[in-house]
Amino acid sequence: MSNTATSGTPMAAGPLTRAVLEIDEYVSGLGWDQPARLFALVDTDRLRSQEPTLAARLGLADTEDPAATGSLTPIEQDEVPAGTALDEFLGTIAWPDAVVGCALSVERLMLPPSAEASVPADLDGAELAGWVARHPDREEVRMTVAVLRDGSRESALRLRTKDSSTDVLTGADLVPGLADALTATFAE
Repeated sequence: MSNTATSGTPMAAGPLTRAVLEIDEYVSGLGWDQPARLFALVDTDRLRSQEPTLAARLGLADTEDPAATGSLTPIEQDEVPAGTALDEFLGTIAWPDAVVGCALSVERLMLPPSAEASVPADLDGAELAGWVARHPDREEVRMTVAVLRDGSRESALRLRTKDSSTDVLTGADLVPGLADALTATFAE
């Protein structure tokens, strides 16, 4: 028996992992070179009971499927403003109580650990970004990171060179800095 649902999301995964993979698959369908995308995560059962019209518009009809219990529904937010630093933007966010978590999908260039020793020490942010963009070992990666109010976190990483849902790496601590920044959006 396959462990994969028809959507490509592992059935054994917990709700947060399923939400991260659902967002990754959605953003993947839009192609590469996309802006950062922010999502609110809401409890699907609560959404169905408190906002039935919205739930119906989102295709979340009542279900007796036990696997759907405790699931999270990602709701894409307004576009992240172009030209605004991501950390500055995240510092402006306040979530209503109905939002149990949030997620961000963002594309970046990364270098393998072996390239760290060759990074010039005297580069500012823009110069460093240019240096990384020209490095022969750079990889384009899409990072989707999600956190819940209770501190739970999950990430999905997809390399442009291995752009397949079967090659997505998941784990709680893959992008700790971004997870910390998203968690801070829930601080009182």
